[in-house]
Amino acid sequence: MTFPEQVHLPFNFSIIKENFQLRYPSPQEPAQEGYWAIMQGNSVVLARNETGPALPHGDLPTWLQPKEPPLFIGHWRDKPLRTFGVGSDLHLHAPFEAEAFNASEQRLDMPTLTVCGLAKQILHWERQSRRCSRCGAPTEPITGTWGKRCTGCAAEHYPHIHPCAIVLVRRGDQLLLTRKAEWPAGRYSLVAGFLDIGESLEECAIREVMEETGIRIENVRYVGSQNWPFPAQLMAGFVADYAGGEITVDTNELEDARWFNLDALPSLPPKRSIARWIIDNFRVPHHAPAEAARHPYLPESAR
Repeated sequence: MTFPEQVHLPFNFSIIKENFQLRYPSPQEPAQEGYWAIMQGNSVVLARNETGPALPHGDLPTWLQPKEPPLFIGHWRDKPLRTFGVGSDLHLHAPFEAEAFNASEQRLDMPTLTVCGLAKQILHWERQSRRCSRCGAPTEPITGTWGKRCTGCAAEHYPHIHPCAIVLVRRGDQLLLTRKAEWPAGRYSLVAGFLDIGESLEECAIREVMEETGIRIENVRYVGSQNWPFPAQLMAGFVADYAGGEITVDTNELEDARWFNLDALPSLPPKRSIARWIIDNFRVPHHAPAEAARHPYLPESAR
């Protein structure tokens, strides 16, 4: 049985590679006007036009000017894309509006959502890497990368990516799903958690399921991964089989955990997440992995 070499999910670079050319920081930036990826907390600022919300383009109003030089990150649809952040207390005037990355009903197409997520992740790294974590001195860019070199001790720093395991547990025709209190009413998803020191990703999946639900699992199999830029996570997806135990909910992490029959699943995560992709493609053991390699949210010509 073969599995896809890359998963065409939102926030993975393959979704935007035909529309976006990434550029590392350089003293020479284009003077041409272009698009803006403006972050406001966990939202992106959009400009509404006759077809709906889209990335702002061209000149910005005086009240929406960046307080620091914007960061040029590449070319989006053949025009420069620059990113910067604004305060969460900034009142937006029409036609500008904020779209949350975790909106229940996503209005942005998946490529635009993805490039905005990339901008958010880059902007987060730029803010976190201004000073050396070893000695506290200012850093400077390392040419041709997103890395930084300390001007004091010469230590090199590169973007911090935080790996997580997310796992679908199957027991016959049932799935183990969990719920956090802050999620929309009725929504359930998969067990997930950050990799700990000294662990493999498979060990992380096993531990997280046991800690959060009291369930033992076996036959842990990797199925795909997703960049999750909130702010800088890498979600490694697995499926596993039930090995024993009764559900005991860790109430410090979860509001609920339970087994759901395949014909009576609850409200699930939106299709932008790897959790939903795993559920849709691996809820039964006889799925066709070749189908999972194709991105189900793009027209045939873009796959």
